[in-house]
Amino acid sequence: MKNTASLGILAWAALSGATMAQDVTLTIESWRNDDLTLWQDTIIPAFEAANPGIKIQFTPSAPAEYNAVLNSKLDAGSAGDLITCRPFDASLALFQGGKLADLTDLEAMANFSDVAKSAWQTDDGAATFCVPMASVIHGFLYNKDAFAELGLEVPVTEDQFFAVLDKIKEDGTYIPMAMGTNDQWEAATMGYQNIGPTYWKGEEGRLALIKGEQKLTDPQWTEPYATLAKWAPYLGDGYEAQTYPDSQNLFTLGRAAIYPTGSWEISGFNTLAEFEMGVFAPPVKAEGDTCYISDHTDIAIGLNAASPNAEAGRTFLNWVGSEEFATLYANALPGFFSLSSFDVPMEDPVAQEFVSWRGKCESTIRSTYQILSRGTPNLENETWGASVAAIKGSETPEAIGQRLQTGLDSWYKPQP
Repeated sequence: MKNTASLGILAWAALSGATMAQDVTLTIESWRNDDLTLWQDTIIPAFEAANPGIKIQFTPSAPAEYNAVLNSKLDAGSAGDLITCRPFDASLALFQGGKLADLTDLEAMANFSDVAKSAWQTDDGAATFCVPMASVIHGFLYNKDAFAELGLEVPVTEDQFFAVLDKIKEDGTYIPMAMGTNDQWEAATMGYQNIGPTYWKGEEGRLALIKGEQKLTDPQWTEPYATLAKWAPYLGDGYEAQTYPDSQNLFTLGRAAIYPTGSWEISGFNTLAEFEMGVFAPPVKAEGDTCYISDHTDIAIGLNAASPNAEAGRTFLNWVGSEEFATLYANALPGFFSLSSFDVPMEDPVAQEFVSWRGKCESTIRSTYQILSRGTPNLENETWGASVAAIKGSETPEAIGQRLQTGLDSWYKPQP
């Protein structure tokens, strides 16, 4: 009996050892070190429970060091199996350098639109090399208490938007809108890229600009600067020296009624604001017009082309493209929205309002991010200064358009 029991234990141990030997551990490289707890407590346990035999290790680097650290690891052959992908050029360079695997045929890619995949594709769209994880959406946060106090309705059209700003300014209790020009990018990202898609009709205009069928001197590209110029009287005294953190504080402390921004602020503002927040979409020109939103691709994940665990890696990436992952990630980080075609319910009401616009409006991405900012002068950076100049009134919209187009023409030849 004793010997039989011992033999049984040995047999079990041998079987167990064989099973354990088959386990694969996948390591994820990322810059999102603030997400570590989310991955350890929520995402990894969910995947491992459904996929016994595959273990996940999330090993982030400091955000500012990520690109350099990742490139060094890839060159040395020591990078993880899975690579968190920044949008557009940085990841495209990795793919073109043979560092990221082609995932075009991955089953889960069917769950994403062309717009969702555009930040992680070759310029011709023939190859996709990262699975989209999340985007951020632009809009206008507002103080619901202030609106109720002043009897204001949420604006839908531009005329209604400026009428609301006039009433807030006339009352004098609140700064109508919190945005400064000191940091420059704020004026472009929260200003020009927020309202601009309404003018150039989202993807229609963005793609036409890349193809050379439209120019930055065309009215649909200069008119948003004219609208930004009209914002100046509502930004409060000293907006020229106001930084991004200043703007955030003005809004969360209840001193400003409206904050042009994006969904990335939700989590932080939920803990800071002592009033109920609401959000409205970029105003349309006239009642009944099609609305457009900047639903900007932000983060994805790909497969190290040199990974010895490619099959297990593809299993994980298919799961990242699933409805389960989309729901977990989007609710753990409200304001970072799934790019999949699944209808992901949001627990946060402001996040739910943001994402509901996808069913009502046409989605696009920031106009300067794909292809048009690879040269010098860099169109994205030039748009920062241009937006500030428009708000301050130091340059006309037409002059801004001409300057930007001249800069683009100096290095960019439209795609055939």
